[in-house]
Amino acid sequence: MNGTTPAEALRRWFRQHGRRLPWRDDPAPYRVLVSEFMLQQTTVAAVIPHFHRWMENFPDTASLAAAPEAAVLKQWEGLGYYSRARNLHRAAIAIEKRHSGKIPRTLPELRALPGIGPYTASAIAAFAFDQTVPVLDANIIRVTARLFDFRENISTSSARAFLEGAAASLLPEKNGMRHTSALMDVGATICKAGEPDCPRCPLRHFCRAKNPATIPFKPAKKALVHLTDWRAICIQKNHIHLIQSNGPQWKGLWLLPPAEPVAKPLGTLKYAITRHRVTLHTVSAHPPKNATPFPLDRLPAMPTPHRKALAAALK
Repeated sequence: MNGTTPAEALRRWFRQHGRRLPWRDDPAPYRVLVSEFMLQQTTVAAVIPHFHRWMENFPDTASLAAAPEAAVLKQWEGLGYYSRARNLHRAAIAIEKRHSGKIPRTLPELRALPGIGPYTASAIAAFAFDQTVPVLDANIIRVTARLFDFRENISTSSARAFLEGAAASLLPEKNGMRHTSALMDVGATICKAGEPDCPRCPLRHFCRAKNPATIPFKPAKKALVHLTDWRAICIQKNHIHLIQSNGPQWKGLWLLPPAEPVAKPLGTLKYAITRHRVTLHTVSAHPPKNATPFPLDRLPAMPTPHRKALAAALK
């Protein structure tokens, strides 16, 4: 390879094949912050339309910090895992109070913000401030583990330490944003889970893996839990009656009230949440005393399964 390093190979590949993403095209720190919260447990394709709408409604930390939580949750609707929205809201408030509206640059200061762990802090440092720090998301962990033929259980602390050191050894002296973006994109488009497309990989000459499809090694998944949930559709005078969740699941969101099972449900849908597979049935019923009416054209923030069940019933 005539002295070419993995970082140089990534740089050349990224110039031609890197993905165009809205938070990369304009990597202002707040935009990166929002994207990193949204991308936790959500795909890039799903995030992009939500990201654009979010930036229209909350273009900076000041507007987000000033918004009521109900408005934040409503804007997050459809992305799921609503604790991320609350943490992003709390982070914006902290940035306004502690840092005069400027997102901090150092890892310790970033880690001190609500909802920001080691990965998110490193990602913001790399993507918003171009720092050369190791960033370990699922794609980069997979690429790095294969490059070094690392065959230990990646869920252990010792594995984490090894992979962080391995990722750090790949870093260039500068241009952390481009390097980390390239490594992430290789994992997302070429070195994918299962069988990678090795002939297309810019890192193939550096890869030690003899059987990359078996790497990384993960612990066995927990068994799926199947649940059945009955919910009431309570509509009166063009208003739907809902109850607010006190948590821990969907805390602060508005739900269809619980209902007793019947022989023939009004409608049925299935959804997944973590390791649970839920079958949700709806019935037509009178509203309970603790329910709150909302106009059908001005619904509060609802979790996606309940919103879909209501939409199906209205049809």
